[in-house]
Amino acid sequence: MFKYYKGSFIFTAICLAIAAWLGWGMTGALMGTLGILWIVAVLGVLEVSLSFDNAVVNATVLRDMDAVWRRRFLTWGIVIAVFGMRIIFPLAIVAVAARMGPIDAIILAASDPVRYEQIITDAHVGISGFGGAFLAMVGLTFFLDEDKDVHWIGVIERPFSDLSRISGLAIGIVLLVLYGMSRLIGPEEAMTFIASGIFGLLTYIAVQSVGALLEQEEHVADAAGTVARSGLAGFLYLEVLDASFSFDGVIGAFALSNNLFIIALGLGIGAMFVRSMTVMLVDKGTLAEYRFLEHGAFYAIVALAAIMLLSVRFAIPETVTGLIGAALIGLAFYDSLRSNRRDATPVTATGEHLDHT
Repeated sequence: MFKYYKGSFIFTAICLAIAAWLGWGMTGALMGTLGILWIVAVLGVLEVSLSFDNAVVNATVLRDMDAVWRRRFLTWGIVIAVFGMRIIFPLAIVAVAARMGPIDAIILAASDPVRYEQIITDAHVGISGFGGAFLAMVGLTFFLDEDKDVHWIGVIERPFSDLSRISGLAIGIVLLVLYGMSRLIGPEEAMTFIASGIFGLLTYIAVQSVGALLEQEEHVADAAGTVARSGLAGFLYLEVLDASFSFDGVIGAFALSNNLFIIALGLGIGAMFVRSMTVMLVDKGTLAEYRFLEHGAFYAIVALAAIMLLSVRFAIPETVTGLIGAALIGLAFYDSLRSNRRDATPVTATGEHLDHT
């Protein structure tokens, strides 16, 4: 078990050391430094709890990638996750929203964190539209699959599986939801919300198209080229997926701190553990052993997408988001155990299961 999390613990130690240095520089006092360390630790735990469904979905993609691309996911991927999504992405939002250069955005984050936080918060409508639309497509595509033969909640999943013959149904559903939510907010925000949602849809289509093109080239590639191309397509998909999962976490982190660098350290720790968890799920074959775990994760994705889209009109606490995802995955895990136990129980001549317990 430790081999999967060794890098995460080392990364955590480094981040906590940096946080202590920052805390001492900001407060010059032991209690202030301990307070900063506590915030970083809480942010790390929060990120893990909110992103467990992300780890399960990542594992569904990662299990088809070779060891080389798995290592790249844990190295290049963590660099993109920590520095790209937790530092560069918020700075880019501030730079665009405030119409300033990237250097000015960094200076603003360091010198006036309150205004920096306000700019990020004001961009919530656009972020929710983009992330909600992308995640909705990820979740709906899983259920709108005519080849899907394992169902957890059959009364819901079977009809969706049959409806998969309708071309573009998932896109139509997301567009209708975007339009419906836009009617509940002001005209200017509605325009931003719909435009961001459309870009979320286009991003999903673009990622899928790149994957399809790379898979098509596999038929004429040699063995080494095939692995590289498959890994690249999966890597791109995972990074966009991680970005979409991170939107809410980045914004919600401001409830604990408005310092960009403290937020990046805390969420970075969580992101590293999520990646280690993903690789462990793949190596141990957990998804195959617990057949409904994947279903629970995709239900959690649909729930997260709905919460992101609804949040432009209604205030939904981060705690609710985390609890819904954890509950769905927990129920899926429990039902998987029951199903495995039932399959392992001997059957009598009358078709009844014998329970030796």
